[in-house]
Amino acid sequence: MADREKLIELKDVSVKFGTGRKEFTAVKNVSFDIFKNETFSLVGESGSGKTTIGRAILRINPVSGGEIFFKGQKISGRITRTLDKEVIRKCQMIFQDPMASLNERAKVDYIVSEGLFNFHLYKDNKDRMEKVQKVLREVGLLPEFASRFPHEFSGGQRQRIGVARALVMEPEFIIADEPISALDVSIRAQVLNLLNRLKKERNLTYLFISHDLSVVRFISDRIAVIRNGTILELSEAEELFHRPLHPYTRALLSAVSQPDPEIEKKKKLFVYDPSMHDYSTDKPVWEEVFDHHFVYGNKSELDQYRKS
Repeated sequence: MADREKLIELKDVSVKFGTGRKEFTAVKNVSFDIFKNETFSLVGESGSGKTTIGRAILRINPVSGGEIFFKGQKISGRITRTLDKEVIRKCQMIFQDPMASLNERAKVDYIVSEGLFNFHLYKDNKDRMEKVQKVLREVGLLPEFASRFPHEFSGGQRQRIGVARALVMEPEFIIADEPISALDVSIRAQVLNLLNRLKKERNLTYLFISHDLSVVRFISDRIAVIRNGTILELSEAEELFHRPLHPYTRALLSAVSQPDPEIEKKKKLFVYDPSMHDYSTDKPVWEEVFDHHFVYGNKSELDQYRKS
């Protein structure tokens, strides 16, 4: 992977909230790279720090330690106004709740155009309307939907409006924060297929945030598993499913539903217990145990993982 272009780099990133006795560390020393044209997934339970990392990349949450780079340029901390504008334009987000993230009082035309207005990315009103209609078609919506309000659409259609709003800025990098968790099961596959198609057509790079491993297997090139702000395992998607090393990853995989009812009835859930790790003297480290397969553990655990 050394020859692949790094689009996003995180180096020992930490994010803290509050001060003094109320200080809380949401993300602890997280490091990973996202390569151009790949889908990198971040998986973990609620409150694990997934969305916090996504918001830190977009400069919504300030980092309290470490550095974040976009195309080789540092974008964490104080940066120039020009670079800040480039990050806003080139890095977009698709939010979890398609209803809450859309302005109910604005028509679709304005919602999709907002970024164009802010950065004046159109020649005249005719050009702006053409861009809006083009991007609506691209996400599978009719151009005439531009004159309607969000409440007139289904959940799946509203999420497509959210995708159109991100795409109209012509981004290179999109953070998809649980983009299908609020949708019906029948609609989820449609939105995932749409994201996959747009990735190929527009050469996009995704950070896909989810709590559901069965979903990320379908869309991901690589997967990182996070718990309590610490990344515990990272590998290529199929490798993670065929050879999960960390007990927490195995616990998440054991909870994935099986389509065969007989297998589902017989399966055993593996419950992860953090007290199983003894880090009192032998401290854990982040290490590559197989090719492109990283795991967090102490020396004795890493030796055990290498034998598996």
